[in-house]
Amino acid sequence: MTGFTGTIRRDLRLALAGGGEIMTLLLFFIIVGAITPFAVGPDQGLLARIAPGVVWIAAFLAMLLGLDRLLRPDREDGTLALYRLADTPLSAIIAAKVIVYWLTSALPLVLASPFLALIFGMDMETFGRTVSSLLLGTPALAAFGTFGAAVTVAVRRGGLLAPILIAPLCVPVLIFGVGAIAPMGGPDQAQAAMLLLAALSLMACALSPFAAALAIDWGEE
Repeated sequence: MTGFTGTIRRDLRLALAGGGEIMTLLLFFIIVGAITPFAVGPDQGLLARIAPGVVWIAAFLAMLLGLDRLLRPDREDGTLALYRLADTPLSAIIAAKVIVYWLTSALPLVLASPFLALIFGMDMETFGRTVSSLLLGTPALAAFGTFGAAVTVAVRRGGLLAPILIAPLCVPVLIFGVGAIAPMGGPDQAQAAMLLLAALSLMACALSPFAAALAIDWGEE
């Protein structure tokens, strides 16, 4: 447990010290939403219909920006090799990294979502569903992203390969995320989409540390 909490403290400290990366994610997330009206026009009805999809695509792409710094710096400075020899299981270290990745890549996007709500003219009910769906769904994106980073950490230019690998895994999250914000079948469908998002996140967060640890071991041997 000491290694688990120590990894969280260390990675949080490093992430906050390089605060420019978090700011880059935030600006990318907001800019994707801000340029959409210029591309599709100022029709408020159209913007309201496409807003859920734009929010989730912007969140997905913004989180990909931080994927390459998740494990690669640790491999380059030898920390990843020390993690494999430590008493704390590698899966527990990876679980700590999933938590830090979510705190530094997804939570800032949730906090920035009011800006997109203003751009797309969301009402309070839609904004509430947007925040809830991001809180429930982004842990799954963080878990899948960590797995993708682990698979490609030993591959040269793997940072370009990881997004391609995890994109199919993230499609259900995007579908249910959009469905939770703009339900076609009423409130019951929104609730079902929220539950499915929560189930996906729980399953991904529970399994990805073990899968990522195995991928790292195989890649290093």
